[in-house]
Amino acid sequence: MKNKNDRHKLTSFQVIILGFIAVILIGALLLMLPVSSREGRITSFSDALFTSTSAVCVTGLVVRDTASYWSAFGQAVLLILIQIGGLGVVSVASFAVMLSGKKISLSQRQTLQNAVSAPNVGGILRLLGFIFKGSLIVEAIGALLLLPVFIPALGPKGIWYSVFHSISAFCNAGFDLNGNVTGEYSSLTGYLGNMYLTVVIVLLIFLGGLGFLTWKDFIAHRLRFKEYRMQSKVIIITSFILVVIPFTVFFFLDFNNLPMGERLSAALFHAVTPRTAGFNMVDFSTMTHGGIAITMVLMLIGGSPGSTAGGMKTTTFAVIVGNTLSTIKRRDNANFFRRRIGDGIVKSASALLFLYVSLSVVGAIIISECEGVSMGDALFETISAIGTVGLSLGITPTLNIISRLVLIFLMFFGRVGGLTIIYAAFSKRDTYNSKFPMENITVG
Repeated sequence: MKNKNDRHKLTSFQVIILGFIAVILIGALLLMLPVSSREGRITSFSDALFTSTSAVCVTGLVVRDTASYWSAFGQAVLLILIQIGGLGVVSVASFAVMLSGKKISLSQRQTLQNAVSAPNVGGILRLLGFIFKGSLIVEAIGALLLLPVFIPALGPKGIWYSVFHSISAFCNAGFDLNGNVTGEYSSLTGYLGNMYLTVVIVLLIFLGGLGFLTWKDFIAHRLRFKEYRMQSKVIIITSFILVVIPFTVFFFLDFNNLPMGERLSAALFHAVTPRTAGFNMVDFSTMTHGGIAITMVLMLIGGSPGSTAGGMKTTTFAVIVGNTLSTIKRRDNANFFRRRIGDGIVKSASALLFLYVSLSVVGAIIISECEGVSMGDALFETISAIGTVGLSLGITPTLNIISRLVLIFLMFFGRVGGLTIIYAAFSKRDTYNSKFPMENITVG
C-alpha cells in the first residue's frame, strides 16, 4: 500500500518543469535590476521575463538588443542563464550537489536520468561529470579559437565577446553582442564571408546539438561506426542529411547571387544554425520562399536528445520518416540498422509532431490577429520559439504582451520538452488493463 505522502510527492517531470520556472523567474528579477541595464533604469517585468525565458530556454529571441541595452552585469546574468539552460537546470543542480560532497538519492538520480535523456540510472553520475567536463572543454577551446576574430577589432573586450559567443553557440542559444559593432539585432551579419568564424561557430553549434551520449560513443569507439548504439547512428546520419541537403539548396538557390566566399559561408552557416542556434549571417527577407520553408522545417526538427538544443529532436524526425517508409513498404515496424522500433516510440514521435505543429499554428493565428502581420511571418516566429531557435523576421521586438506570452509559452514548451510537460500534467498513468474490442477505421 502506498504511503499517503507519496500522493504529494513531485514526479521527476514536475521537478524538471518547476526547476526551469524557478530559474526563469530568478533571472527575470535579476534582469529587472537597474544595474542590469546600460542606462541604469529598471527594466519592465515583461521585457525581463521574455529575455530570461529566451536565455534559459536557449532560444535567442529578444525584445531588447543584448549588446546595446544590457550592461556588463546584465550580459553576465544572461550568459549564466544560457549555461544553466543549455546544460539543464536539474543537471546543474545535481552537479553542484555532487561537488559539495553530498550524496544524490535514487529519486534524484531518476530525475537526472529523465533530464539528460539517459538510457538508465546506472552510471548517471559518471555521465553527469562527463557532460560538464566535456562542455567546459569545448567552450574553452571555442573561446580561444574566437579570440583572433574579436580581439583585433575590439581589443581586450574581445575576450569577453569570445567567451560569450562560444558559450552561446555551444548551448545553441543564439544571443550575440554585435549590436554595438554592426547594428542592433544584426547577429553575425557583419561577418558574412568570414569562413574562419563560420566554421568555428558551426562546429560549436553542431557539437552542442549532437547529444552527449553520442559524444560518449565517439570517444569509446572512435571511427568504428558499427559499434555505436543504434540511437547514435540514427542521430549522426540524420544530422548529416539535415546539413547536406539544406546546404545544397541554399548554395544553388538562395545565395547564388553572392560572391563565392560569402556564398559558401552563408550556405554552410544557414544549413546548421536553424537547428537550433538562432544566429544569422543574412537578412531573411532576401531569401526565397523555398529557403524560408526549409528553414522553418529545420527549426521545427531541432537538435538531438540529451543535447543543448531544443526542437522535436532529430530522432523524432527519423522515427516519423522511418515509420512512413515502413508503411509504404507494408512492414509491421520501422527498422534502423537491423533494429526494430517499438510502437510506443512511434506513438510518442507522432504525438510530438502533432503538438509542435498544432501549437505553432495556433500561436501564429493568435499573433497574426493581435499584431496584424501575415500568417507566414507569425508562423516563422512561433516555430522559431517552439524550436528554441531564435531566428526572427524582425517582428518580435514590437510584439504586445499577449503575443509575447504566446512566445514565452512556446519557448518553454520547446526547451523543457513536450512529453515532459504532458507527463508532468498527467502524472498518474492509466493502469486500466482491460482492452476494448478492436474495429478498423479507414485512413488516407
